[in-house]
Amino acid sequence: MELTLQDAQQKVDLWIRTVGVRYFSELTNLGILMEEVGELSRLMVRTYGEQSFKESDKGKEIADEMADVLWVLICLANQTGVNLTEALQKNFEKKNIRDADRHKGNEKLR
Repeated sequence: MELTLQDAQQKVDLWIRTVGVRYFSELTNLGILMEEVGELSRLMVRTYGEQSFKESDKGKEIADEMADVLWVLICLANQTGVNLTEALQKNFEKKNIRDADRHKGNEKLR
């Protein structure tokens, strides 16, 4: 089953209102987002960087940590009235205009 950003926003909202009872405040969700990004970062560093795994990190999956980050980001989008589909489309447009030649001309990327 394919899940669009719009579908994801609706499904998260339904889950929050039925299973989760209500949204945490925007500021609380921002703190949770930072926590989740930290957990993803720690796992990425241990998987692809030089740090070794701690016992508490074993068994965790990068995909699950990314999904946790996305979940909280979707909560924040829902709470602040952001349509993520529109926002991402506008962001692509901005990047296409701003970066049309920028990366092609970067010596470090060749």
